[in-house]
Amino acid sequence: MVINHSGIPVELREVLLSNKPNAMLAASSKGTVPVLVLPDGTVLDESLDIINWALDQKTHDLNTLEFSLCAQISEAGEGLIKVNDGVFKKALDGYKYWQGFTEKSQQQHRSEGELFLQQLETLLQLHQFLLGDQPSLVDIAIFPFIRQFAFVDKDWFDQSCYPLLQHWLQHFLDSELFLQVMTKYPVWDESKETKNLVNH
Repeated sequence: MVINHSGIPVELREVLLSNKPNAMLAASSKGTVPVLVLPDGTVLDESLDIINWALDQKTHDLNTLEFSLCAQISEAGEGLIKVNDGVFKKALDGYKYWQGFTEKSQQQHRSEGELFLQQLETLLQLHQFLLGDQPSLVDIAIFPFIRQFAFVDKDWFDQSCYPLLQHWLQHFLDSELFLQVMTKYPVWDESKETKNLVNH
């Protein structure tokens, strides 16, 4: 989403995490998304690193965006993103792809993920967004993961005890920023070298 609003053209490769391409694993052995391969071969596979790179390449007036793009994320924000990209992402993978993580039940994976949902719900009792009354890069970095978690079982999420997080999620689902980047692309077939060039 930050790359989109920064006006950076990218070659997008849609992948299925249940069938990870060899080229993706060769670029990043973590086997998680996002993965950004730069023209010089540098690989960025952490959300925060990609966000910071996009900000450095910015071609648009960031003051016109609907959220606050700060050159530096606060220590609290970095902490949230670290938990999101680490412990919560592990729980999300187990919950979403539980057939491949059979050491625990799907319910157990969800319960572990809920610890982060509870943390976010508490923060949203203080502000409309995670760190203040205006959305920030931290919200943008975490939103896609909460969206994935919610849509594993949307009926459960909609009836769960996280009303503020539900409202927060819906705000971004309805945002122009999100709708702009939700174009559907065919799954990348590395044998055919299928590419989707995206110009913003």
